[in-house]
Amino acid sequence: MPVVTLALALIIFGAGAVAGGLGALLGIGGGVFLVPFLNLGLHFPIAAAAAISLTTVIATSSSVSAGRSGEQLINLRLGMVLEVATAAGALLGGVTAQMLAQSTVQLLFGMVTAAVAVVMMGRLGRRNVILDPSIDPGLLGGRYHEEESGGMVTYRVKRLPIALVASFIAGNLSSLLGIGGGVIKVPALNAWCGVPLRAAAATSAFMIGVTATAGAVIYYGHGQLVPPLAAAAVLGVQLGSWSGMRLSARASARWLKLLMAFVLLIVSLLMLARGTR
Repeated sequence: MPVVTLALALIIFGAGAVAGGLGALLGIGGGVFLVPFLNLGLHFPIAAAAAISLTTVIATSSSVSAGRSGEQLINLRLGMVLEVATAAGALLGGVTAQMLAQSTVQLLFGMVTAAVAVVMMGRLGRRNVILDPSIDPGLLGGRYHEEESGGMVTYRVKRLPIALVASFIAGNLSSLLGIGGGVIKVPALNAWCGVPLRAAAATSAFMIGVTATAGAVIYYGHGQLVPPLAAAAVLGVQLGSWSGMRLSARASARWLKLLMAFVLLIVSLLMLARGTR
């Protein structure tokens, strides 16, 4: 396990701020950035990196959910339906993580992030909003005010079974890799289930706190969480999340998708290179 020093805590605080900003901006929790940094940059064991990351995912979820509570972006009905599948996957992933080699987990991380990046690039020119606010959104759909569209927009949820399967996989990878699951849920909801990117990101941010808690408990029970370093990361995430939410309100959906795809490709290459050594 890493030795706790003031310098290390400050470095992790800064990394947490960056991860929190990007996580809040894209709704994917920040763990997809923090885990590679801790594992590749600071040489933390993958399990220790995942444990710290999951605690920051919980913090990001709390910050974003509170910040988005009055904007109608969080789809509570859809989130609670999908959370059942996500929590089941998270419990399985936390157990699986104790049985896999570090290189296997790194390769899995790299392949998942590369696949998600490709999906996001294919969705650059497509949006899921219905500009007529009087349209019935259905049982699990919703409506919200969007500055980019200049008023209220509506969306309907499609292919719910795909969303449930993606949520189970996201929960499993969340605990296994320490990434919160949003890296799977946001692209799946946006690409195949008819949910606009902003609503998918806000709903995912609401869900990932519950998902991460299920996995973090298992890592803590195995003594793989370093509380002082986790606390430094959480404080950084709180600062970064606030900045990310402010930027998200002004950014276009196309720009957000490009940013997500670019960052995921970089992370994928780094983790694949490390896993094949």
